[in-house]
Amino acid sequence: MKHAFIPESLSRRQWLGAAAGGLALGLAPFTGWADGDTGSRSMRKPRYASPLAVTAITGKKVVVVGGGMAGMTAAKYLRLWGGRGLEVTLVTPDTLYTSSIMSNLVLNGSRSIAGLQFSRDALTTRYGVIRRTGSVAAIDRLNRSVQLADGSALAYDRLVLAPGVSFDPAYGLTPSDYEQRTPHAWQGGPQTTLLRQQISAMRDRDVFVMTIPKAPYRCPPGPYERACVVADHLKTTGRAGCQVVILDENPVIQAERHTFETAFSGLHAGVIRYVPGVTALRIDAANLRVTYADAVGETRAIDAQVVNPIVPHRANGSNPGQWLAQAGLNNSADGRWAVVDVLSYESTAPGAQGIHVIGDASSCGLPKAGHVANQEAKICADAIVRLMTGSPPDPQPVANSACYSPITARTASWLTAVYQYDPVERRMKIASNGGQTLVNGVPASATEAASVSSDNFEDMGTWFATLMKDTAA
Repeated sequence: MKHAFIPESLSRRQWLGAAAGGLALGLAPFTGWADGDTGSRSMRKPRYASPLAVTAITGKKVVVVGGGMAGMTAAKYLRLWGGRGLEVTLVTPDTLYTSSIMSNLVLNGSRSIAGLQFSRDALTTRYGVIRRTGSVAAIDRLNRSVQLADGSALAYDRLVLAPGVSFDPAYGLTPSDYEQRTPHAWQGGPQTTLLRQQISAMRDRDVFVMTIPKAPYRCPPGPYERACVVADHLKTTGRAGCQVVILDENPVIQAERHTFETAFSGLHAGVIRYVPGVTALRIDAANLRVTYADAVGETRAIDAQVVNPIVPHRANGSNPGQWLAQAGLNNSADGRWAVVDVLSYESTAPGAQGIHVIGDASSCGLPKAGHVANQEAKICADAIVRLMTGSPPDPQPVANSACYSPITARTASWLTAVYQYDPVERRMKIASNGGQTLVNGVPASATEAASVSSDNFEDMGTWFATLMKDTAA
């Protein structure tokens, strides 16, 4: 039996189902415009008519920073649900979005980076989102303005930040090492291509070493998935005696534990070596030598041909002196993430009213993943529209999470979970099918596939296409 997980916003249940089919009562056509158009809106050349909600919102502005899964979804649904009286501007540093989802399949040649790149044009032509190419220099919370690096400023009534993550210099490495010698490739792009080239150059008995940072990190099952993809590729391309060594700073596998334990000990036995609970990681980029302390404190060393350090990361802009930190929005205990109220994703930092943080940069009880970012964006967009029309946010938001993990070049597993708001802890928590976060006193858990199959691999392509269509088309 096939399992196809379709992205769904459960916080605005009726609206989303109707808007997706263009059948909602109260929807009216809107003519979009493209970047570079001039003159009044009524004089701009029509590009595409898309039904937008008719609401009481007039003369309001929302600025969305970041054009990844969270930012694109937020911009789209703010326009779709907020209507013509809500101006939405999306600020991104690039013209195309490159997906990190599915990027592990670039490593075995079954996907290309070009095939993971998506245009944001539909956000403008279908929904009327204004797009600005640029990056944030500062946030003026008092005057509700975003200052861009080019010196311009954008006024807002509400600000949605979806900046994604940045990667720390770690283990003795520098950003230059990531670009040239030891790519983390934890963001789809040139580093993915570099890692693909390094794997292609491996020979018999060569060693591939991957490191995994302490949680939370982007895409919990992703590193284990990558190890499987690399191991399968080395075997099927005839590289004999190669090893894939996983050095995990976490004590156990962080997602799909049964699936990956089975894959490591069965399908990829003799190739993958999983080492949990490591500490004191150091990497010599010049000589590709990795040292670490194992779980019992013994110092170990590995000489490798390819080193793939998935390094610790944080909310983009949260380093001391950077724009998110200057605005006081990196308010987690360690200063790495933005803590939010998950009823609206509004920041809980003092004086941050009207600023919302979504996606991988937020700390909210949900995993950091693309499908989840899509869900957070919809809950946030719904809350903003409600607040602008004088209503409180949905008091019981629900989000679903789904992801697929390729285990070989033709088979995959999957993981899915439903998250509900816990009013006591004020966080999103996994719920059982019955809607309870505790079942017989035991916390509910995510559901993973019973087995790895080619059907799952086929469904993975459908899931990804559906998710990207819902996000950016």
